[in-house]
Amino acid sequence: MSAEECLARAMYFESNRSSEAGMLAVGTVVMNRLESGKYPKSVCGVVGQKNQFAPGVLSKPMGKGRDLATRTARQVLRGARHAEVQKAMFFHTAGYSYPYSNMHYVTIQGGNSFYEKRKNATSTQSMVAERIAAEKEGRLPFTPPERTLAAAQAPAPAVMRAPVRESRIARQMAQPAPASPPALDTMSIEDLIRQNGG
Repeated sequence: MSAEECLARAMYFESNRSSEAGMLAVGTVVMNRLESGKYPKSVCGVVGQKNQFAPGVLSKPMGKGRDLATRTARQVLRGARHAEVQKAMFFHTAGYSYPYSNMHYVTIQGGNSFYEKRKNATSTQSMVAERIAAEKEGRLPFTPPERTLAAAQAPAPAVMRAPVRESRIARQMAQPAPASPPALDTMSIEDLIRQNGG
């Protein structure tokens, strides 16, 4: 099997089959592993490594999306890389959460969260969840929490926007609580019947 076919298969089975960016991101991970010297010395060796990519990645038939995967694999083998993946060599399905503190997330592409393993990584799964929410709500480009915090601590601009109107919930909370009904043991039987509509 050629390097192009092995790479196309990894991208096809590991990414959203209609997302060229997602396929390019998976291809970048394969090439990062190949170039690291810590994994097998061929594309097919990296893709076929046990328990690393989708089961049957080198044997299952491909369907719709195969042509896109093949074209994208050709680009990756010619040097194309996904800029946001950087040097990441790991990914998992977006939205999943893991309890490890060494996962530094760099991007979400094609339904996958891409990350580097770092000691005491500051980025966590919460950043990934925020990115997914931002994508769904159309709030892109996404600003990671670290940058948001820095922006919040920056001096306020000279012209501020008008304050946001008070919400209905805030107004309700500001109203005094209704008087509580008398305790059952202090009510007469007639009052209790009247209170219950009888």
